Amino acid sequence: MSEQQKATHFGYKTVDAEQKEQMVASVFHSVAAKYDVMNDLMSFGIHRLWKRFTIDCSGVRKGQKVLDLAGGTGDLTAKFSRIVGESGQVVLADINDSMLKVGRDKLRNKGLGNNIAYVQANAEHLPFPDNYFDVITIAFGLRNVTNKDRALASMFRVLKPGGRLLVLEFSKPQHEVMSKLYDFYSFNILPKMGSLVVSDSDSYQYLAESIRMHPDQDTLKAMMEEVGFEQTEYFNLTDGIVALHRGFKF
Repeated sequence: MSEQQKATHFGYKTVDAEQKEQMVASVFHSVAAKYDVMNDLMSFGIHRLWKRFTIDCSGVRKGQKVLDLAGGTGDLTAKFSRIVGESGQVVLADINDSMLKVGRDKLRNKGLGNNIAYVQANAEHLPFPDNYFDVITIAFGLRNVTNKDRALASMFRVLKPGGRLLVLEFSKPQHEVMSKLYDFYSFNILPKMGSLVVSDSDSYQYLAESIRMHPDQDTLKAMMEEVGFEQTEYFNLTDGIVALHRGFKF
């Protein structure tokens, strides 16, 4: 592996690829306990609409197998669990054990669990059989993955033929006015909010920076196609602050 391949981005910093995973883990260990509160505050609750749109675009049906990857505190898992029913299965997978524990406790408190499995897993090396899931979602997690191409290929492998991947992620605003407002909010308001709510401004500074380093809409679409996804498309939400990408495995 060349020196260039060993280096990657952690926000705006260039770090050794082997260090990034642990650095990202530290961020999410720090914010896990108040992750849901911060999501509502940061997005003014709009993240719930983005996730609802993702569910609607997933085509999930009763009896299917769903992987909610980087599923964190389980918002999507809760919805999928009710849709697939007792004959289906939802796997909530996350690389971070603190996030996974918060998600498990929240879902159990809601009375969910009979059709939910919890797996600590790295998106780049998914520990599931080939052609296993009908649907995979990854919401606000792909930008934290060190090798995104490897992760997308791993997701493609474990999807059944006819299955679909949905990637919900921060992306690039489509209009200059929105872009400037978003930059001001991200770099001036978010870190202060993180400092007040979770006593951690650095993690939310990383959040803002990681969004800017993530591939834009067309680049991510091309990356999905490169590993084999077909009929790929994306939907810009809130002027492209967030985009939902969808691709099929045939």
